[in-house]
Amino acid sequence: MPNPLVGATAQDILKLAAKQNVRFLRLQFTDILGVNKNVEIPRSQFEKALAGDILFDGSSIEGFVRIEESDMLLVPDLATFLVFPWGDDDSRVARLICDIHRPDGTVFDGDPRAVLKRQIAKAASLGFTMNAGMEAEFFMFKPGKEGAPGTVTHDVGSYFDMAPADLGEDARRAIVSTLEQMGFEVEAAHHEVAHGQHEIDFRYADALTTADHIATFRFVVKYVAGQFGLIASFMPKPITGQNGSGMHTHQSLFAGGTNAFYAPEARWQLSDTALHYIGGLLKHARGFAAVTNPLVNSFKRLVPGYEAPVNVAWSMRNRSPLIRVPDRREMGTRVEVRMPDPSANPYLALAVTLAAGLDGIATSADYREPVDTNIFEMSYREKRRLRIDDLPHDLNEACDELEKDDVMMDALGEHVAKHFLYAKREEWREYIAQVHQWELDRYLLKY
Repeated sequence: MPNPLVGATAQDILKLAAKQNVRFLRLQFTDILGVNKNVEIPRSQFEKALAGDILFDGSSIEGFVRIEESDMLLVPDLATFLVFPWGDDDSRVARLICDIHRPDGTVFDGDPRAVLKRQIAKAASLGFTMNAGMEAEFFMFKPGKEGAPGTVTHDVGSYFDMAPADLGEDARRAIVSTLEQMGFEVEAAHHEVAHGQHEIDFRYADALTTADHIATFRFVVKYVAGQFGLIASFMPKPITGQNGSGMHTHQSLFAGGTNAFYAPEARWQLSDTALHYIGGLLKHARGFAAVTNPLVNSFKRLVPGYEAPVNVAWSMRNRSPLIRVPDRREMGTRVEVRMPDPSANPYLALAVTLAAGLDGIATSADYREPVDTNIFEMSYREKRRLRIDDLPHDLNEACDELEKDDVMMDALGEHVAKHFLYAKREEWREYIAQVHQWELDRYLLKY
């Protein structure tokens, strides 16, 4: 569905804000780690904001800049204007997603949105546009004592269950209703495999719009769940022994109005472009794992037995490999990257996977043969014969793989790569210095 605000001017936004009684405007962006941030301004500052003249202190944002170069400009993308469908009708709150510039007007190279825009521009220079759809799963939990976070689920439902097992139906419907009021085209909503786990799917779009949607989606889910007394979490693996949450990412390249992945006379009806794109994803999967799966906890999802991929392979008939090609062809031909999880920064995750695919096309990367048997049941020798690598086993290994993958480091850019790796190395060091309950249970009395 075309965005009616594409091409909107500042005057158009001011008129729309006045018509809808907007009293406050949130200027939204994400930090390098994908956490939503915003500066909220009153109506008196709208014109200044729309002109891109609102400054904020970048030194206080994770991985942005040093104190001595802290001032940053928020430059709004006018096509992202929307009004939140809650609150007082006479004093509404709206938002604009912003790009980050330096005071001299140059693009800040630490802005995750700018990282994705660079890869979109690179694809465009090759004649391609990227469409993407991201399926972000999440949990809803009952709050603990005094509202503290906890992992007691609100139901004992499982895949596609209905009430009374799925007590999250009302909250999920309210989330869907809110998203639709904000212009999302929601295609489906259902209970997922684990207790208290849910998925809401919305229509694919161009890569930048999809990343913007995920950033907004995560905020809306948390806000609406809170109205029902629940705590929503996009943590990849909050409960031991239960399936974790993924963010399966569907991707396709278009050349003009034609799906560049579709070739009706080719093997599997997949074009060379599609096959080499897959080859690029396979080639760089270990390198981009730290970006698509950025937490210590992410790698507790990527273990055998819980439907999450642990192997670098592709298939058309099962979901155990990293990449699946769904059955649809013609305009619907696409690849599904099953590795990312919803804690990932959506801008960086799409940037590195697009960069990997484009590198695959540029280098005619080896796409190998699809693996249509269950990899989880293969022996080590059989996996070696088919050249099936493992994904990194923890965040530290993933950082090592990222650091030695020049294509992925170049896609992130020097600033983002440096600060991202620093933050992730610190996270790992802090984690391994902790004594966990598992260790106490296993070792305290035994030794």
